[in-house]
Amino acid sequence: MESVYDRNEKSAAEFNKSLTERGIFCVNIMGSPGAGKTSVLVKIIEKLGLPAYVIEGDIESDIDSRKLKSLGISAVQINTGGACHLDAPVVSDAFSELEPDGVNLNRGFLFIENIGNLVCPAEFVIGEHIKLLISSAAEGSDKPYKYPLAFEKADIILLNKCDLLDYIDFDREFFMSGVKKLNPSALVFTVSGKTGQGIDEAAAWLKNRSNPVINIIK
Repeated sequence: MESVYDRNEKSAAEFNKSLTERGIFCVNIMGSPGAGKTSVLVKIIEKLGLPAYVIEGDIESDIDSRKLKSLGISAVQINTGGACHLDAPVVSDAFSELEPDGVNLNRGFLFIENIGNLVCPAEFVIGEHIKLLISSAAEGSDKPYKYPLAFEKADIILLNKCDLLDYIDFDREFFMSGVKKLNPSALVFTVSGKTGQGIDEAAAWLKNRSNPVINIIK
């Protein structure tokens, strides 16, 4: 197991270095199935004003990558066939598929939508600059307590589907208490991938956080 982690971390470090040198800020998106990862991602990309590329990870199907491409967003699909997370070598190989022959991508965002899972993706680095966790209010307010590692590792947390808060039993104070005990420095934005609420603020945070990397390339 140590050998597996070592090989993955070496590959992740090399991939991260390559992206940084190109001015590409990489975001590892984590969240459970149905949390609304793709819907939120689309809304965020609309607000960034910079090139954005997406690697979609799923066990099977290319539903999300086809949706992104239909919106004019460059995307490539990874299907793991059963594996519960993406790893750095696979992600690095997939990134090369985003580049047309003879063209190197520079200055922008790379979003990696990890497998829908609140356990395994948090254990593996894949070359990202930050981890972004999307947790849906519809999942319940107990998720930080049941799946602590994902919340502990996240640099930013988006509480999605806030448009449903009037209709579901969600204890925000309980949720936030769990988050802060695990990760006092993580920012939590309340958003809706359906209405766009809170997306401006989340996108602004991402743009600010990405500045040191993206502005390497003028």
